Amino acid sequence: MDAADRLFPEHLAVLSRTADRALAASEGEALLIGAGQLRTQFLDDRTDPFVANPHFRHWAPILDAPGSFVLHRPGKRPTLLFHQPKDYWHKPPVLPNAPWMASFDVTVIRHPQEAQKQLPAHTVYIGDDSFKERDRWGFKSINPVATMACLHYARAVKTPYELACMREAAALGARAHRAAADALATGASEYAIHLAYLAATGLTEAELPYSNIIAANESGAVLHHTDLARVAPSPYRSLLIDAGAQVRGYASDITRTYATAAGPFQELIHSMDQLQQGLCAAVQPGVHYPDIHLQAHRQIGQLLIDHGLILCSLEQALETDLTSIFFPHGIGHLLGLQVHDIGGHQQDEQGTITPPPKNHPYLRLTRTLLPGMVVTIEPGIYFIPMLLERAKQDGRRSLIHWERIEALLPYGGVRIEDDVVATEEGADNLSRAGFSALN
Repeated sequence: MDAADRLFPEHLAVLSRTADRALAASEGEALLIGAGQLRTQFLDDRTDPFVANPHFRHWAPILDAPGSFVLHRPGKRPTLLFHQPKDYWHKPPVLPNAPWMASFDVTVIRHPQEAQKQLPAHTVYIGDDSFKERDRWGFKSINPVATMACLHYARAVKTPYELACMREAAALGARAHRAAADALATGASEYAIHLAYLAATGLTEAELPYSNIIAANESGAVLHHTDLARVAPSPYRSLLIDAGAQVRGYASDITRTYATAAGPFQELIHSMDQLQQGLCAAVQPGVHYPDIHLQAHRQIGQLLIDHGLILCSLEQALETDLTSIFFPHGIGHLLGLQVHDIGGHQQDEQGTITPPPKNHPYLRLTRTLLPGMVVTIEPGIYFIPMLLERAKQDGRRSLIHWERIEALLPYGGVRIEDDVVATEEGADNLSRAGFSALN
């Protein structure tokens, strides 16, 4: 039995206590969480890749069990209603043989309709509309706001079991990033690097937590570049790879940027790496996450000045929002069962929302950090023609060193991202630990 398995019973106890509070908020007797159903594509019998409801995966680390449910009733053991249809077209899901199964009462169902027989009268349902029968089963409520707010707020703080899973996911992602760097050294194309990454994780594309972003040269300026080129660029200047891995449904999210030769872009990467590690160290309980984002803008502004890319004071760069031309996204987000984990703007279990700071609409997390929260820290500097053209046209033209910018445009941009846990002892960088273990 590994560390995660040993920690699972206590994880389930924490979930049960949270579920009791969430049920009380909606006056329900039981909570039924659906994994979801396969979705058939329009005018076809082909299905989209199945992704289980994260609330279902929170209870049961099963990634491929469409039609299954978890039933929680206060004071009782949770029940796993495992959907195993009789099917000769496809291989039915196999009932897991894992230590965590001992924490559940398990019932195999051949059709989702069979689950209805086990439900108390006032059952609250959590799940998407892929489960067609949900509107006909007489649920007390479906995804009630008060219940969802309670569940989403609580998900931000990870149990020791979840942290063990995420540590494994970070280590797996680091190993795959190392394989990608080795492929880059041979001059491989974006697509070939993608294949090397998949081979190192042992995962299929559908099993990744998100589509790999592998961007050579100027494509690094496209924040979510997933159109993987089959032919390597010539000349090959740079590579930005943003890719993760998944373990028991928990994600890692790691970004690295490489230059193929020494020069100003490599110097920029080095400066960004130092800046990023300083921001990672700020991930501690009691820190207001937006403060890390605003500090990132100050430090990126100074970095732009130090590298001669802008021609003004730091105060002017911040006052004119010039740093957002080069760093147009948030410093990071919650991470867990989803890459952009839910509840980032919630301030309490009742669902009170705090929006991002003015002029920073893309910041996904506005909470004060608590022990056990896992966040990404991903500062970047990009040379995005559309945003640079905006600065040319709106009065900030004289603040930018255009000759140096033109020289860096073919490199796209630099982003460095790690997954970091806020702990009582300080920041615990899961990604850096994963890379260190490879040395």
